[in-house]
Amino acid sequence: MAEPILKWAGGKRQLLDELYARFPSAFGRYHEPFVGGGAVFFDLEPARATVNDANPRLVNFYEQVRDRPDELLSRLAAFDDPEGDPDPDLPYAEETARGRDVEAYYYQQRARFNRRPYEGEFDPLEEAALLLYLNRTCYNGLYRENADGGFNVPIGRYADPDWVQRDRIRRASDLLADAEVRNEDFAYVLDAAEPGDLVYFDPPYEPMSATASFNEYSAAGFDREDQRRLLDVAGELDDAG
Repeated sequence: MAEPILKWAGGKRQLLDELYARFPSAFGRYHEPFVGGGAVFFDLEPARATVNDANPRLVNFYEQVRDRPDELLSRLAAFDDPEGDPDPDLPYAEETARGRDVEAYYYQQRARFNRRPYEGEFDPLEEAALLLYLNRTCYNGLYRENADGGFNVPIGRYADPDWVQRDRIRRASDLLADAEVRNEDFAYVLDAAEPGDLVYFDPPYEPMSATASFNEYSAAGFDREDQRRLLDVAGELDDAG
């Protein structure tokens, strides 16, 4: 069975049974317009699926997992916990490593991730590898972007983090091989879904307060107007069957 590769805020792995109790027993194509970490998609393993997300880095990651799993694994294996001094030619976000070479290394990789293109040109495979490395070594596996689109999560504290995720990548690649992966607004589903398809929406939630919420999955955010549009889209799909 495939499993999520990335840690992602708002994942529904603990609610799968409750969700499946509300899903139809049979359906055509499966659509997930806010795929995120893909907990439902990877567990459900639909025969035909379209997964979408507004975050281009996340979508690129799934495309690389699908199309180039062996190359991605090789890139991931090249990351390590450095024993020596950090490379002075790779500046990182903080002035000092505060005593740990591994911390300096993390901030170097974070700076590389935020400095597109890489080495003079965009390298989608390198971006995918950096995303998983950072996801597995950052604080709480959180993905968060600032207003400029920069990943800004600090380093986490792990005794032995595993960012290669070999088995999960191979199983996910097999499942994604038969899926369509999109980087569009969620409203794409109005044109793509057909009667009898299953559309599962798991959007960023409406903030409960100014401080007790999280929806910074991308610099674009997801505001009250987006929530209204989503309600309209869901209504149109319901009317269409």
